[in-house]
Amino acid sequence: MEAERTEADEVTRSAAGFRPDPRPLAPGLYFVSTPIGAARDITLRGLDILAKADVLAAEDTRTLKHLMEIHGVALGGRHIFAYHDHNGEMMRPKLLRALAEGKSVAYASEAGTPLVADPGFQLGRAVIAEGLPVLAAPGASAVLAALTVSGLPSDRFLFAGFPPAQAGARARMLEELKNTPATLIFYESPKRIHRILAELNEAWGNEREAVVCRELTKRFEEVSRGTLGSLAAEFEGRTVKGEVVLLVGRAIFAPPTAESVESCLRGYLVDMSVKDAAAAVAVELGLPKRDVYQLALKLAKEEGK
Repeated sequence: MEAERTEADEVTRSAAGFRPDPRPLAPGLYFVSTPIGAARDITLRGLDILAKADVLAAEDTRTLKHLMEIHGVALGGRHIFAYHDHNGEMMRPKLLRALAEGKSVAYASEAGTPLVADPGFQLGRAVIAEGLPVLAAPGASAVLAALTVSGLPSDRFLFAGFPPAQAGARARMLEELKNTPATLIFYESPKRIHRILAELNEAWGNEREAVVCRELTKRFEEVSRGTLGSLAAEFEGRTVKGEVVLLVGRAIFAPPTAESVESCLRGYLVDMSVKDAAAAVAVELGLPKRDVYQLALKLAKEEGK
């Protein structure tokens, strides 16, 4: 059965099937996306880059080395340099020198896509500032994987990262994001998921749709769908393990009543033209301009304007 494959199976199958592209790798910095769970979620292009890059750098050198071993990608005498938030200032000049010499540099974060709640931003900025190439080898991303399986609207979404640890900062963030017209995506610690669900339930209401994704692409993957109220109750007191992604549906606003539209228009018509008043109300209430304009004309005639 597919779910029962062991890591040994992964090694055998991958090492037997991968053949590097023989074409040389162009100079530049390559941000390589790596699996968030299942080792086979690395792309063939990602493996090509790891096989051929002159210089390898990683947030976690052991993780990248293990991934390469699984897929039969030889180090070939190359060293994997550690690059993370704590040594970035020291390591960036070394990587920039290699790039300036016309070498190719591959960088991988511990899991997923570099820069998405992972190191790499300052490195990319520094390389761009030097006028050197920055390229992406896209692939696994917990943000997109969670959005795909959530069932929430995907036409507009916002990745909000990790909620702040401080209660005050977290409350301000929730207030800022409350009415965002998009699906919101957070990363959260399994030890704190119950806390953020309880706070969201209190701040945003218990009927808002939400999804908790845990251990995506891994053996014990779990997707819990419901409302903020039901999920807050489900996770209260529960011991949670693994990587967690939390998604919250966009804010839902009740459509304005005819009385509220008319009241708003009358207020604007006091010192604005019919056209300008209609435009302002249409934007404020999210209504079709033509409909609001027709109502504004009617009100203006009633008032003898």
